[in-house]
Amino acid sequence: MWTMNVTHDIISGTESAYVIERKSMPVFSGVLKYFPDAIREVSKTSWAGNQQHHPDKPLHWDRSKSGDELDALTRHLMESGTIDTDGVRHSAKVAWRALANLQKELEADGEAPLSEYNKKN
Repeated sequence: MWTMNVTHDIISGTESAYVIERKSMPVFSGVLKYFPDAIREVSKTSWAGNQQHHPDKPLHWDRSKSGDELDALTRHLMESGTIDTDGVRHSAKVAWRALANLQKELEADGEAPLSEYNKKN
């Protein structure tokens, strides 16, 4: 779990613990810039799932349809390198399931401050 003491020294200009911690999580330069095409493919998985389960509703993660992350990940992993019947790559579905599993782990441990499902909110 991330912990920090927020301090700010205006006189010396040193960075606070918060700024240092935030810089150690480069979401854009350390994830989106590394894997832009892969992230785009993963987003197709979100879209396809929403169209399958709720075509009449805005894009959202229906967690009631998504509970066996690691089993589903493994099923798609066994078919990696191919395209599923909905036109989405199995490898993109592996990545989506891995992200879903990680998100749920972080929430369960109270380490998901951006999530409404965070157990410590």
